[in-house]
Amino acid sequence: MLFHVAMTVKLPRDLPAEEAAGIIAREKAYAQDLQRQGKWRHIWRVAGQYANVSIFDVSDNDELHQILSGLPLFPFMEIEVTPLLRHPSAIREDDS
Repeated sequence: MLFHVAMTVKLPRDLPAEEAAGIIAREKAYAQDLQRQGKWRHIWRVAGQYANVSIFDVSDNDELHQILSGLPLFPFMEIEVTPLLRHPSAIREDDS
């Protein structure tokens, strides 16, 4: 199943810089591993914000929930999830 996921990060201003850097480094490693597995298919930065728009390809809602709740930045995120379905007018067969 494909999901459009919009994530906005809101780190507390009083979070120590060293702690924030550690969380961000763990987040990057986790995200890149999911990309290598093909579960996090696309990620785009939203210009001017600490935010991204991503496409996940997972088996079901539960798997997506497990992945998102496992993000090191999860406690500091606002997340919006939209399930995606193939459009009947789409011409590409390899993007379902």
